[in-house]
Amino acid sequence: MASDKVVQITDHNFDEQVIKGTGLILVDFWAEWCGPCRMVAPILDELAVEYEGQITIAKLNVDENRQTAARFGIRSIPTILFFKDGAQVEQVIGALPKSALKAKVQQHL
Repeated sequence: MASDKVVQITDHNFDEQVIKGTGLILVDFWAEWCGPCRMVAPILDELAVEYEGQITIAKLNVDENRQTAARFGIRSIPTILFFKDGAQVEQVIGALPKSALKAKVQQHL
């Protein structure tokens, strides 16, 4: 189960939550059926707790929110997009280990 620190994003609230958001926001593009997505989910939950107040972790289900997935050209999942003050600054594709994701977070903080 996702941490209560992780924000659920949809096609309808993406711009409000992410593009108009401030600070560093990680958006995890995922789907229920995706094994690697399930491997990344607990890592993102941990990062949401560790970096509380410094970053926002959001999840967008690509099966339920096809417009946003298409808008950002998401072809493989999991894909994590990093946004800083509304601008995309990084893209990570695949299930990366926690150490690699932490390094990316540190790079953009």
